[in-house]
Amino acid sequence: MSDIIQLLPDHVANQIAAGEVVQRPASVVKELLENAIDAGATNIKLLIKDAGKTLVQVIDDGKGMSTTDARMSFERHATSKIQKAEDLFNLNTKGFRGEALASIAAIAHVELKTKPTDEELGTCIKIEGSKIVSQEFVSTGKGTSLAVKNLFYNIPARRNFLKSDTVETRHIIDEFQRVALAHSDISFLLHHNNNEVYHLKSGNLRQRIVAVFGTKMNEKLVPIDEKTDIVAIEGFVAKPEFSKRKRGEQFFFVNNRFIKSSYLNHAVVSAFDGLLEQGAHPSYFLYLTVPANTIDINIHPTKTEIKFDNEKALYAMLRATVKHSLGQYNVAPVLDFNRDAGLDTPYAFKSDAKPGAVPKISVDPDFNPFREEHQKEMNFPFKREKQTESWESLYTSVDSTLEQQNASLFEHQQEEKTQKTFQIQRKYVMSLIKSGVVLINQSLAHQRVLYEQFLESITVKEANSQQLLFPVKISFSSAEIEMIYTIKTELENAGFSFDEFTKDSVTIKGIPVSVTESKITIILEELLNDINLEVPDASFSHFDVMAKSFAKTLSIKTGTLLSEREQESLVNNLFSCKEPTVSPFGKATFKTLTLNQIDNLFNS
Repeated sequence: MSDIIQLLPDHVANQIAAGEVVQRPASVVKELLENAIDAGATNIKLLIKDAGKTLVQVIDDGKGMSTTDARMSFERHATSKIQKAEDLFNLNTKGFRGEALASIAAIAHVELKTKPTDEELGTCIKIEGSKIVSQEFVSTGKGTSLAVKNLFYNIPARRNFLKSDTVETRHIIDEFQRVALAHSDISFLLHHNNNEVYHLKSGNLRQRIVAVFGTKMNEKLVPIDEKTDIVAIEGFVAKPEFSKRKRGEQFFFVNNRFIKSSYLNHAVVSAFDGLLEQGAHPSYFLYLTVPANTIDINIHPTKTEIKFDNEKALYAMLRATVKHSLGQYNVAPVLDFNRDAGLDTPYAFKSDAKPGAVPKISVDPDFNPFREEHQKEMNFPFKREKQTESWESLYTSVDSTLEQQNASLFEHQQEEKTQKTFQIQRKYVMSLIKSGVVLINQSLAHQRVLYEQFLESITVKEANSQQLLFPVKISFSSAEIEMIYTIKTELENAGFSFDEFTKDSVTIKGIPVSVTESKITIILEELLNDINLEVPDASFSHFDVMAKSFAKTLSIKTGTLLSEREQESLVNNLFSCKEPTVSPFGKATFKTLTLNQIDNLFNS
């Protein structure tokens, strides 16, 4: 039998490693930003073109590299961060495996310019698909500039898996925010297609959070600060009234490294117990500092998951610290035994106070509803002593009122006899059909109706827009403003009309006819969340995502009481849809129970 196992060529091994390290342009952004921080940079610029597919460039003023180090940095497993295995459990740097640059260079065109402080000339290296194209001395500033162009140019299959520019840009901004929030002492600049998205100056933690998420964030923050032998916890949580339906603004940092931990998230959520509405999620920016030898960060390729030596103790301390801060800043409810003196009876009135007179009602004992003279008073057997002409005028049309009431009662009884729909637990609408009954989920059915209406108005018809009497100004973060601007055309097709865009707000002067002014902020926030989460089955552009998002936000919710007319309208509209059987998200809108199936329930 011939031997079949062989060593892979270096460029193939690098491409396989790149599959773990580089999933999308945002992965490149993360690696390059972390390298700049490890180099001691105080100013970092990130330049992006076409959502990183054409260019990702990071420029820093760190310590730079010598010619030898610049060349070695592209070799696999070449690193300055660790020398022996034990160093993995005492890490104070972002990167340590020495795979990032080698993996990136295997699947892109890379140009590196770098110069240490004590050198007159720097080094420029150009690499394409792991092959060094050129290496030469150049005149450049202190620090490092690394440009990654044409990502996945030699792996077209991987390039085809990338999402739309809007989605990829969102992932890049997410990575940028995580790094920027972890290092408020470093100045960051982000440009996308030559437009400035962020210009973050160095400052304290609160200033950095407000700079990233907008000025309105400042009023939402409750400070957290606790130090123990095991962990030091600082940062902020948002007040309960500013909780969100999505888990967007939730950040954990351990030793200035962004991590994801459902276990620690549960600790924070439990500290808000009783303060949040059902389905709401708290926002938080929490920074944990623990001894480096008590965590293991080498358990996941992206290094966003870590293991703690003492998870249970961390859980208890985190929960207690957040709960304490909520109470300390009067966010959590407390028992208040202070009496409002303004509600007391003034002292001057106490001595002169007279008991209030008890109202008297006199009844006519001779009243007989069957006597002709009392027919007009049959509903009013009480004597009205001192009745003025103005009061008498109120009773002149009693006969006609009674007739109308009787007629209305008769019509209502007739309607009840012919009623075809019934609402069950304010969640389902039951409609009678010849073969049995149909149970309709009112929320999912309304989603389907609204989805098809919105989709038609966005793509086929010219959407109707209603102009607002006073334009509405809504605050968003710079990243959200950038995203709204990229889908501005689609929103205008849907009926929105914009007046002005700034770095942290957007002014709206017109909205779709089916949207109320109070819903504008909710709709746009939900839409941005849906785009971020890459709503599945978005078959064409943002139109589909937009129609789904609008339908979900504006649909009738479970618990809404529907009149009989509304029930019938919902049933008729649903079965007029092109796809009445499923909601826009693939869930069944109704179920049919035949008489045979109902009979079997009692015969089994």
